[in-house]
Amino acid sequence: MPGKTKAKKSSAGKPAKKSPTKPQPVNSKKPPVAVRVSAPEVAVPVRRPTKVMAPERRAALHRMLMGKRQELMQEITGNLGASLTEDQRRRLESAMDVGDQSLMDLDRELGISLMEMRNKRRQLIDEALARLEDGTYGLCDDCGVEINEKRLAAVPFAKLCVACQSKQELIEKIEKGEEREQ
Repeated sequence: MPGKTKAKKSSAGKPAKKSPTKPQPVNSKKPPVAVRVSAPEVAVPVRRPTKVMAPERRAALHRMLMGKRQELMQEITGNLGASLTEDQRRRLESAMDVGDQSLMDLDRELGISLMEMRNKRRQLIDEALARLEDGTYGLCDDCGVEINEKRLAAVPFAKLCVACQSKQELIEKIEKGEEREQ
């Protein structure tokens, strides 16, 4: 039939209809949808607001830290002054047998290790002095409570109170146990 056009049929057998697109009404009462993008987690140390430290406590802690630092510096300089000069060492080594030289090498390595440990303690005390200036020294990094002066006298660079330190050591012990089991 030449004059008639056939309507296209859809796959269901019915003629396909075009539906006019109507603009959807805008509901201004709905808040816009927020898209949440997750950022990679980064461990950021939490700085608690600093408490105002009593001037007497601050002065006592400063004296204690400076005293500990001076003791360490005297030990470090005393050990440096007691070491043999190169010439003295050569003369001493030429008169020794292999056992004596091994003992002297071991003694020298032990002295170096002790010097490194003392220097590390000095660095930690310097960091504690900087925290004292910031107003964060003497406060636990985890719970924010004041660290007992007896603890600070024993470990002047302590960042955690006894309870938090015990908790951290227990966690580390458990983690080490899990690593060994694997």
